[in-house]
Amino acid sequence: MAQHSTHPGGASRVRRRALLGTAVLAVLVALAAYLTREGRSPSDTASPPPSSPTASSSTAAPSGPHTRPRALPVPPKTHDPITYGKAAAAALWSYDTRAYSQPELRKALRGWLTTESKYADPASVDQAVPSAVLWKEMAANKQVATAKINEGHFPHAFTQALQEDPGAITQAYVYAVTVSGKQSIRWKGSAAGGAESRSTTLAVQCRPNHPCALVGVMPSVAP
Repeated sequence: MAQHSTHPGGASRVRRRALLGTAVLAVLVALAAYLTREGRSPSDTASPPPSSPTASSSTAAPSGPHTRPRALPVPPKTHDPITYGKAAAAALWSYDTRAYSQPELRKALRGWLTTESKYADPASVDQAVPSAVLWKEMAANKQVATAKINEGHFPHAFTQALQEDPGAITQAYVYAVTVSGKQSIRWKGSAAGGAESRSTTLAVQCRPNHPCALVGVMPSVAP
């Protein structure tokens, strides 16, 4: 939950979190309309969202206590919000306490965010990273997490909102992407580790002629 802030930018951050945090994904379209009312000009050309690909399996590089440490996640250069959303989810669900520190991972994940500060929600990304205290405990056990992405799609509420008002997205070009998969965790001394199913809804910005970037992580999953 966003906290009250006396910082000059605090009010705008609270407003942005409220917009992105609503359960109805049509808010992403409403966000574009809101900013347009503030007097900003929409982009000249519209880029309709690409069709959702069929379900596929994408696995992060295998890793475990006895494998080579993994590098920090690097965002892909793609113009497809679903492809980007799947990569972002894999990055958010993966970590290697043997290879880097908690602050280094936080910084790397923030590098996935759009450079347009009026849209970026870094707090939602930070919340996906284990706390410094927990990271210290995990590092002592050389804990590693990997992600297998099964599927990504535009939520029904988002596609319906776009069908009703296709032009609304041409201000922010922010798409909602729901991703599902599995996170596997291993640690020192574990023979099999553990795994659990994961799903998340991300806000992804894909402006025409620019690679996609992450806007933030929604607080609830939209089907």
